[in-house]
Amino acid sequence: MKIRFAKTEITRDGALVVGVAEDKAFSPSAEAADRKTGGALGRAVAASRFTGGKDQALEVMAPHGLAAERVLLVGMGKAAKFDALAAEAIGALIVARLGGSGSKEASIAVEPPKGAPLSVDQAAARIANGARLGAYRFDKYRTKEKPEKKPSLKRLNVMSPDPRIADKAYDPLSKVADAVVFTRDLVSEPANILHPESLAQECKKLRDLGVEVELFGEKQMRKLGMNALLGVGQGSARESHMVVMRWEGAPKGSKEAPVAFIGKGVTFDTGGISIKPADGMESMKWDMGGAAAVIGAIHALAARKAKVDAIGVVGLVENMPSGTAQRPGDVVTSASGQTIEVINTDAEGRLVLADLLWYVQDQYKPRIMVDLATLTGAIVISLGHEHAGLFTNSDDLALKLVAAGQKENELLWRLPLSDAYDKGINSDIADMKNVGPGRAGGSITAAQFLKRFVVDDRPWAHLDIAGMAWADKDRPTVPKGAAAFGVRLLDRLVADHYEAK
Repeated sequence: MKIRFAKTEITRDGALVVGVAEDKAFSPSAEAADRKTGGALGRAVAASRFTGGKDQALEVMAPHGLAAERVLLVGMGKAAKFDALAAEAIGALIVARLGGSGSKEASIAVEPPKGAPLSVDQAAARIANGARLGAYRFDKYRTKEKPEKKPSLKRLNVMSPDPRIADKAYDPLSKVADAVVFTRDLVSEPANILHPESLAQECKKLRDLGVEVELFGEKQMRKLGMNALLGVGQGSARESHMVVMRWEGAPKGSKEAPVAFIGKGVTFDTGGISIKPADGMESMKWDMGGAAAVIGAIHALAARKAKVDAIGVVGLVENMPSGTAQRPGDVVTSASGQTIEVINTDAEGRLVLADLLWYVQDQYKPRIMVDLATLTGAIVISLGHEHAGLFTNSDDLALKLVAAGQKENELLWRLPLSDAYDKGINSDIADMKNVGPGRAGGSITAAQFLKRFVVDDRPWAHLDIAGMAWADKDRPTVPKGAAAFGVRLLDRLVADHYEAK
C-alpha cells in the first residue's frame, strides 16, 4: 500500500475517512461531508452505537451528494488523549476496516480534536505510520490465495493543510517502519529458509545503509573462547555464527562510548537433548526474535542517520538433538573463563548471550548494554502478552527503557534481581549451572545467570521478550504474527537519551 500526503478535500473517489471526537463531535470535514449528503452522516450516527470513542468506526456506503464510494467515520476519542499512539491506532483502524472492502483508495482528512496535544502535521505523520505498520502481512508463500481474499486498498491519501510539512514529519517514522517490516520478515521466515548462515547474510544488507558488518564463523569464535555459544549449536549440521554490526553516526571527535545491543538468535529451538514437546514446536522459528530486534534497531538508526555510535551483536545458532549435541551434565568454559554446568539444553539462550555480553564489554566498553531474548516461558506466565520482562542493574536505565516503551507502546515491567535468586544457580562441580532449582522464578534466575557476565557495574538491561515477539491476535499496529518488538523501543531509547543533539 502506498501512502501519499495531499491537500484536504472531500470530493475524492474511493473511500473518504473523517474523524469524530467523543460525544459525536464531528470534525470540520465530517461536518462538510454531512452537509453535502443532506445530513445522512448525522442520521447514520444517530441510528447507531457509534459515539466517536477510541477504536470505534462507522461505515456509510455511497452517500448521495459525495463522489466517494463510502465514508468511514473513525472515533478520535477524548481530545486530551489524542496523542501519537492514538493517531497511529486510527491509521491501523483504517487499514483494518477498508483493507478488504473493495475500495482501492482511501483519503483521510486529518483534523485532531480541539485541545489535542498533537498538531495536524504530527497527527498526519502518525496516522500514516499506523497505516503502514497495520497493513503488514507476510504472504510470500501463499500461492493459491483468491483475489477477493487479498487486500484491496492500494493507496492511502493523508490529507492536511500543508502536506509537505506532514511528509517531512513522517520521514523519520517511515525509516523506523522500514526496519520494523524488515524485522517482521526475518521472524516470519520458516527455519528451513532462515538459519544461522542465511540470517548472517541478511545482516549484510545493512551495509547498504552504511553499517559495518563483520561475520564470525565457528573457527573464529573458538579462538575467542566462546564455548558456551558454540555448545548450543554443536548438534546442528548448520554452522553457528556471530555477527557484529557497527553504526558510527556520532559527530566527529565525539568521545562518547557506543551503546550496545545484544540479541539471542536461535533460528530454531528443539530444546536439544532436553527436547521440547512436539505440540507447538513449529513456533520456535521465532526464537531468534531478540536477534531480529537488534538487527532491526541498527537498521533504524542507520536509515535515519542517528547521531550516535551503536553496536549490535547477535549470536546465531540452531539448537538440534543429534549424536554431536550437547548433553545435560556437560561443563563448558565460557569466553569469560567462567565454567557452566549445562543442566538443561533447552535453557540455551542464556549460554549464547553469556559469551556475547563478555565479548561486547571486552571489545567496545559500551556506556550501556541492552540484551533482548525470547528467553523463558516463565516470563509469559508472569506477564502474559502485554509486557516484556525488564531486569537491570541500573535504576536510571530502567526508567529510560520503561519511558521509551510507553512512548512506542512496547511495554516493559521491571522484575527483581537479588543475591537470594543468584544462589540458586550455583553448581556443585562448576562456577554455575544454567538453570535454577525447580520452576520457581525461572525468568529471574535466567537474568541472574546473565548478570554474572556483566562486569564493572556497567549499566546493563536484559529484556525477556518471549511473550511479545509473536502476536497471537491482531493489535492496532501489530497484525497477528511477527511483532518486531524492541525495534521501536530501542530506537526511541537512543533518540531520547543517547543521540547527539
